[in-house]
Amino acid sequence: MSWFVLVLAGLVEVAWSQSIKPTQNFTKPVPTLICFVLMVAAVWLLSVAMNSVPTGTAYAVFTGIGAVGAITLGVVLDGDAVSPGRLAALALIVGGIVLAKLT
Repeated sequence: MSWFVLVLAGLVEVAWSQSIKPTQNFTKPVPTLICFVLMVAAVWLLSVAMNSVPTGTAYAVFTGIGAVGAITLGVVLDGDAVSPGRLAALALIVGGIVLAKLT
């Protein structure tokens, strides 16, 4: 169950990362509120997962999911560039997440 909560925390972090830009430097009240709610939810879920998953592993997986999700959405939604180096970096992050889970 803790790993499910950890993955959920990572996915909420992805949503949180995407919610920052619409705040327009935190000048828009509704997007800012959504951003803060997502931030608190992501960190709370991470803290719940840390009850059973070692702290270092949990944080590495959490930030890895967030990074992969944010980069992927940047490519898909914002047209961010895709390069062999960027794809290699994503592969290494995903590999690290899988290795952390397996060990």
